[in-house]
Amino acid sequence: MADEQTRDTQLPEAAPGAEMDSSDQLDARIQVLEEELAAAQDQTLRMSADLQNVRRRAEQDVEKAHKFALEKFANDLLPVVDSLERGLELSSPDDEAIKAVREGMELTLKLFHDTLKRYQLEAIDPHGAPFNPEHHQAMAMQDSTHVEPNSVLKVFQKGYLLNGRLLRPAMVVVSKAPAEAPPSIDEQA
Repeated sequence: MADEQTRDTQLPEAAPGAEMDSSDQLDARIQVLEEELAAAQDQTLRMSADLQNVRRRAEQDVEKAHKFALEKFANDLLPVVDSLERGLELSSPDDEAIKAVREGMELTLKLFHDTLKRYQLEAIDPHGAPFNPEHHQAMAMQDSTHVEPNSVLKVFQKGYLLNGRLLRPAMVVVSKAPAEAPPSIDEQA
């Protein structure tokens, strides 16, 4: 306390104008520090938001990796399913010589379908449905008076979805309106 009294007595009295200058300097310094603080807070908020976005993207990437990890493996198995289906289509259910083989193929195909369904693989069999370019690949167009134009007439190969995402498009034949025959010219007129 004695030191403080000594300092107080040692400081010369400042002129009133000098006090105003130091007050202005302090106000300016306070303003600068407040701006720096606001900038630092803004930067902190931005960094926090960026970190949150990175975490969210990483979580989404991990979720997608889990959902679609089977994509390549499923693509490799689909030709096997197609072959079993074609074998059943081409074999006669009435032929006693191959009845046991056909029954085995049916059971194997059912087991394949159940396994695919368990892993969220859905077959797209659009026979008779309207053509959807997002899920179907048109292989040909055919005139038809029986169905509405732009409908699927025949399915060459089923398509598949994996967790709602297209794995393979269905290969289809699409109907179109029959071409009108040009009017014949009546030559006797």
